[in-house]
Amino acid sequence: MRRAALLAGVASLLMGAFTAPAAHSAPTAFAHPGVTVSRSQLDFARARVLDGAQPWKGAFDQLLASKYADLNRTPAPRAIVECGSYSNPNYGCTDEREDALAAYTDALAWYVTRDDRYAKKAIQLMDAWSAVIQDHTNSNAPLQTGWAGSTWPRAAEIIKYAYPGGWPNAGRFATMLRNVYLPEVINGSNSNGNWELSMTEAAIGISVFLEDRTSYDKAMATFRTRTAAYVYLASDGDLPKTVPSQHLDTRDKIVKYWQGQSTFVTGLTQETCRDFVHTGYGISAISHVAETSRIQGQDLYGTDVGERLRQALGFQSRYELGTAVPSWLCGGSLKLGLGPVTEVGYNALHNRLGVAMTNTQALTERNRPAGSNNLFVAWETLTHGDNPA
Repeated sequence: MRRAALLAGVASLLMGAFTAPAAHSAPTAFAHPGVTVSRSQLDFARARVLDGAQPWKGAFDQLLASKYADLNRTPAPRAIVECGSYSNPNYGCTDEREDALAAYTDALAWYVTRDDRYAKKAIQLMDAWSAVIQDHTNSNAPLQTGWAGSTWPRAAEIIKYAYPGGWPNAGRFATMLRNVYLPEVINGSNSNGNWELSMTEAAIGISVFLEDRTSYDKAMATFRTRTAAYVYLASDGDLPKTVPSQHLDTRDKIVKYWQGQSTFVTGLTQETCRDFVHTGYGISAISHVAETSRIQGQDLYGTDVGERLRQALGFQSRYELGTAVPSWLCGGSLKLGLGPVTEVGYNALHNRLGVAMTNTQALTERNRPAGSNNLFVAWETLTHGDNPA
């Protein structure tokens, strides 16, 4: 009996046993616009741009000069978007992501300028896709759906709830999100953590737009479990927490999943030793979900989510800024390139909550104005840079 109990205890340790927190309830009434950026944040950014204040004016100029704000853009929808590994084959993958980014860019451009041409272009892009798309296929379908599905609701929220000119096909767009995107992302993924984090970001944003409380709660529970399994804290114990469905039930399996890294320190992510690009995808999705949750009235920044986000940002920023890589970390070599992903978390944790974030601050200020990663991140110096709203 004692031996059986001991083995059970060891198995529990190796599993990093983590039970998802109680359902993080959706709000009784959803706030709109309410996906990643709120009306008050938009109003703050608009006022700063119109005042000519920096860094917001420079960030907005960068937005307007980008290909995503081109009023001559022609949407390129497809009925079936087929995306293989690393978007090979690429049948509509880039077109879909970039049309979604363009719709969001145009929505922001309209909000600041009140030039109806931008709102109408955003509507044209969203209408073109909602009239055509039926499915995503091939191995990268879940991730592709997560990336595009994270961006579409940001654009749609601004147009539907702020633009006074009307959007006759908003219902058709909602049907697209519910029937084409949500089923692909709502059940999560057992791939690398950035996949599931991006997919849950999409599911949560879509749920806000659809005012779907059930899907919101399900996606949020998945998000909480995955975030705890993506960013390590010393308080987790000797090994990182895991997602139960992945059956990472030995130390060797966990180390392999963490890209061969066997020394675990606070702020390390599951993909740090893969490369900082994919790590940035995961960190960005965590910050976006935390920000959407805050707008919807429930603060995740004061929970372990906020602490994991703070530590992940600080750890990665330190090396992105040039700190020498120790031999115990990823064999002494890192593939840098975190991307424009620090503004949202830095603003929430440092500016709002007063948490010291020296490395993250230095990297954020060095990279301003933050542009787009051409996938699902865009213009966050404009929308979140030092934004108290």
